Amino acid sequence: VQLQASGGGLVQAGGSLRLSCAASGMTFSRYRMGWFRQAPGNEREFVSFVGWSGALMDYADSVKGRFTISRDNAKNTVFLQINSLNFEDTAVYYCAAGLGGYGRRWDGYDYWGQGTLVTVSS
Repeated sequence: VQLQASGGGLVQAGGSLRLSCAASGMTFSRYRMGWFRQAPGNEREFVSFVGWSGALMDYADSVKGRFTISRDNAKNTVFLQINSLNFEDTAVYYCAAGLGGYGRRWDGYDYWGQGTLVTVSS
């Protein structure tokens, strides 16, 4: 199984980015897909997840209304649209795939991507 995250970069505060995570080696449509992030010196934290069909979504309170998660099962890809970026959004963003467990917890995921760095500047 491989999860390849991309789309990170340097962006000004208030700007937008679209992160992607391409999966291979798995039956993508069976898995809940999540995004987590880890800022320097902080623990990895939940950002969002989307259920296998795309109908169920959940967001951390800190990103609700600014981030939108979606998936394309035909392309084995999950997306995270990030709008109105602020300095607190600076982190490495990880995508993850899980079958069971709780979607808001890191241990609810079986596979992890390598992360993509988002840096918000003034």
